[in-house]
Amino acid sequence: MNATLPAHLSTLAPRPVPAAMLEALRARFGDHLSTALPVREQHGRDESPFDVPPPEAVVFAESTEDVAAALALANEHAVPVIAYGVGSSLEGHLLAVQGGISIDVSRMNRVLRINPEDLTVTVQPGVTRMQLNNEIRHTGLFFPIDPGADASLGGMAATRASGTNAVRYGTMRENVLALQVVTASGEVIRTGTRAKKSAAGYDLTRLMVGSEGTLGIITEVTLKLYPQPESVSAAVCSFPSVEAAVATTIQVIQLGVPIARCELLDANAVRAVNRHDKLNLREAPMLLMEFHGTADSVQQQAGVVQDVARDQGGDNFEWATTPEERSRLWTARHHAYFAALQLKPGCRSVTTDTCVPISRLAECIALAVTEADEAGLPYYIVGHVGDGNFHIAYLIDPAIPAERVLAERLNDQLVRHALKLEGTCSGEHGIGLHKQGFLLDEAGAGAVAMMRTLKRALDPKNILNPGKIFAL
Repeated sequence: MNATLPAHLSTLAPRPVPAAMLEALRARFGDHLSTALPVREQHGRDESPFDVPPPEAVVFAESTEDVAAALALANEHAVPVIAYGVGSSLEGHLLAVQGGISIDVSRMNRVLRINPEDLTVTVQPGVTRMQLNNEIRHTGLFFPIDPGADASLGGMAATRASGTNAVRYGTMRENVLALQVVTASGEVIRTGTRAKKSAAGYDLTRLMVGSEGTLGIITEVTLKLYPQPESVSAAVCSFPSVEAAVATTIQVIQLGVPIARCELLDANAVRAVNRHDKLNLREAPMLLMEFHGTADSVQQQAGVVQDVARDQGGDNFEWATTPEERSRLWTARHHAYFAALQLKPGCRSVTTDTCVPISRLAECIALAVTEADEAGLPYYIVGHVGDGNFHIAYLIDPAIPAERVLAERLNDQLVRHALKLEGTCSGEHGIGLHKQGFLLDEAGAGAVAMMRTLKRALDPKNILNPGKIFAL
């Protein structure tokens, strides 16, 4: 898309990797080090709109010791380092804006320890969420955080991801118990324990979760697990308007119904997934819901939701009770991003990520819809509306700069609405490059200054993913 970098980053000169460091990396890593352009380019882009030169080299780490060795060399030569999982970031987290090297942890993909009696598991950072659930299925447990993409768990922890199940099970913030982290100097530290609670010192685990690779590189993650529910049922319900669907969501949450998933798709999103996945869903605003529990509790939850939806004009309830039917619906939801790109061939998506208190959700979405309709850009809406988080994606032609400018203006307006409603600029994607100005608006200069102080203290040479979240 060739989007322009934020002004404070576009003037920063890359820090080249000295020949001596490359020689040392080759001696240590052998064929696990690559300087081939295709490999570097793969590790120098994500799903964000920014166009940045790739890193100078890629290290394929297979152990914590590999990560520590690479970081010790980078610290010695003051060279930037960016951790890489599967490349699914939307906010430019992976981009080498100051040059340097990429450390690919995708080969660190072992489930290290399963403790079913304690409902915990410890994994390496390259394990993906789908891999984890496949490997623990025999225990009767599962890991619920589902951001859509089959993201790596290290990356999910680093960006504080959430997704479709967050309304019931929380985000990565609530579900990471402990970490192993390599610091900027190459030292290996541990944060947290497998105990359910602790009052021992600063909460370094929470500091690292959401730090976007700017304070350390995660090499082990200990997570909470949950019993697989006895009964699971999914339903779709169509509504006469987005407002009616959102009003239903708000009532359901305020009534205390422990719904597991509550996803909004507007008519444009439904149209896209119908075409992409060959479904025949009614092309109107829709809630896609899932209920977990005992057979009786699931039936009771569903009955309450159906009554609320009916009061808002919701109809055409369709139930999916078999795993195959549910998988078909949720796969379609997860394909919404790529499905929608086919609505405007050759387009790219500029995607928002606001989250507001549930009582202000209807107001925020209504403002976004009005402004998008007036602007005339094609768009679609999907959202984890059960916890107040929604995404409006503007489909733009990358060859028409004015469309990019318009989309960013709409995003800016939406974020400002969300902040006025006591919400946030990023419910789950993180700050990266794209939302740095919004972070200042949301947190304030004093809080951002405190973040910078922490960064300088833990990474004095500014080698860990420099230029992300804020610039020093």
